[in-house]
Amino acid sequence: MKTLNQFYIDGQWVDPAPGATEMDIVNPATEALAGKVMLGTAADVDRAVAAARAAFPAWSQTSRETRIALLERITGLYKARMADIADAVRTEIGAPVALCQALQAPIGLAHLAAATETLRKFEFETAYGNNYVRHEAIGVAALVTAWNWPLSLICAKTAAALAAGCTVVLKPSEIAPLDAAIFAEIMHEADTPPGVFNMLYGEGKTVGARLSSHPDVDVISITGSTRAGVEVALSAAPTVKRVHQELGGKSPLLILDDADLPAAVTTGVTQVMMNSGQTCIAPTRMLVPRERYAEAVAVAAAVANAIPVGDPADPATKMGPISNRAQYEKVQRLIGAGMEEGARVVAGGTGRPEGVERGFYARPTVFADVHNGMAIAREEVFGPVLAMIPYDGEEDGIAIANDTPYGLAAYVASGDTARARRVAARLRAGSVRINAAQVDLAMPFGGYKASGNGRENGAHGLTEFLECKSVML
Repeated sequence: MKTLNQFYIDGQWVDPAPGATEMDIVNPATEALAGKVMLGTAADVDRAVAAARAAFPAWSQTSRETRIALLERITGLYKARMADIADAVRTEIGAPVALCQALQAPIGLAHLAAATETLRKFEFETAYGNNYVRHEAIGVAALVTAWNWPLSLICAKTAAALAAGCTVVLKPSEIAPLDAAIFAEIMHEADTPPGVFNMLYGEGKTVGARLSSHPDVDVISITGSTRAGVEVALSAAPTVKRVHQELGGKSPLLILDDADLPAAVTTGVTQVMMNSGQTCIAPTRMLVPRERYAEAVAVAAAVANAIPVGDPADPATKMGPISNRAQYEKVQRLIGAGMEEGARVVAGGTGRPEGVERGFYARPTVFADVHNGMAIAREEVFGPVLAMIPYDGEEDGIAIANDTPYGLAAYVASGDTARARRVAARLRAGSVRINAAQVDLAMPFGGYKASGNGRENGAHGLTEFLECKSVML
């Protein structure tokens, strides 16, 4: 059992200030105690921010080569700890070991590599005749990350901030602190200058609130729910700091009438159920031409019913538990709401899978006969739940796809790439993937509407941590 009772501040591991509280780390697969973590207070935030503020003048003036060298050291050490990271993520959020080894741990490495490559090519000065524009580090960056893809979020934000010349105070999710502790160890072993990277655990209502309102924090980047994003923005407003928000989603997969239907449905169901449905860009609304709806429902039900749910330590498991009790209860509530509203369950339903008596396991669930006004079509479930919605004609499909308060991602399946591109241009989402295209970490990532503002990844993500200064001669 791991006890995380110190924070990483100003280049060393330190005890929390008086008033810190202890929280259990629960293994969601067994509901057994996996460790303890200390949750900090505003006093701990003040100490971490002071260290970051003191380190900023020197770090912001470092050369591109110095920052690249640090990112390369971090990358090398991260690579050496991949097995430890995968095991930590499996333990704390219940992701299957195969997923942890193939994606949860490696995606952090990919973000580090992508940020390093972006930094190599980024132009910090741009000439306009005799005048020029300089891009300079904003200052102290507070980074607040979620528990669903913990190292992906930590690495993406930290690497971009450091590449820009900002100093960092990281608040990882208290639900997933084990992997964050490993990351802080990596940062220390990489000889990160004191104060350039700081990390402390804590709840949003205390540590998160103090970070967002702190006058010496210049930018805050949060990945979380839309509710949390609103709270951060309200708290940050009096200090007029920059706020980046990567928030909720209810992404549509619009299957056009010329698509390979079995392939598109199979891919869509698989994407929804991966990581137990706890992915912000999951295509949880599947829009299908009415004339092919019955066929699509049959395929989706078969795919969902065939997903092996079980022990995350078993290499054969494709879906583990929901990551924590509160989220499990929310998923169960929304599945029940879908049933009460009249949607037809064709796979899964409420409760645990057959034969499972312990752990926060949900059943891979597919709803048919859904209309876009139902709760399961409007609310982000953040669980293994797919809503299948029929549509009549391309215009109707586009209208339903856009009829959501969110706009994080969208998907289009079509046998005609030119047509798919025309449809993609009309979808109100920050990213659109056509025919199961793979994620490109050089491309900007972020949402429209209630899915947030700002962008992560690539040059756009680096720019979010930079000020723009005009110099005129």
